[in-house]
Amino acid sequence: MNILTIFFVALGLAADAFAVSAANGIAMKREYGIGHSVIFGMYFGSFQFVMPILGYTLGAAFGNAIGEWSPWVAFGLLALIGVKMIVESSRKIDSELICDMSQIIAPQNMCMLAIATSIDALAVGVSFALQDAPLFLASGIIGIVAFMLSAVGVLVGNKIGAALNKSAGWVGGGILIAIGLKILAERYL
Repeated sequence: MNILTIFFVALGLAADAFAVSAANGIAMKREYGIGHSVIFGMYFGSFQFVMPILGYTLGAAFGNAIGEWSPWVAFGLLALIGVKMIVESSRKIDSELICDMSQIIAPQNMCMLAIATSIDALAVGVSFALQDAPLFLASGIIGIVAFMLSAVGVLVGNKIGAALNKSAGWVGGGILIAIGLKILAERYL
């Protein structure tokens, strides 16, 4: 497996992380700072780096179980967070805040999002074991691409969210649910 192939795999794996980061950026509105992009990049990049290594380690013995349940786990986590964003934004009376920033970047929320968007990287790690791919090089590229796209996603989403005003929480939550449904559809259609 060459570097260009690994890079395209990394782009594919990071697409969901970009979309989820953008959805959260939409919900941030005025509270956004460059540090928030770095936080999302660190979480998503770290999980995208570790998951292929974990998948490689688990190997083909568990590959079928991982592949069978991963879309459902990703959907469940994204749907849960999406519904939570919609409910929170519906309760807000003050138009200044769409979602509480401390809840968006809370470690438990960030870990759930990072796991949901990196489960497919776990399965890719299993395939790396079967292809004898350069594991740490591939995982490093995957992690760096995920970091960069996630950080940019928060910024892009925030710019969009500023234009959406009160409906931003609904849009962000809806996007998370739609990404979860897309993951299920890709698996079963």
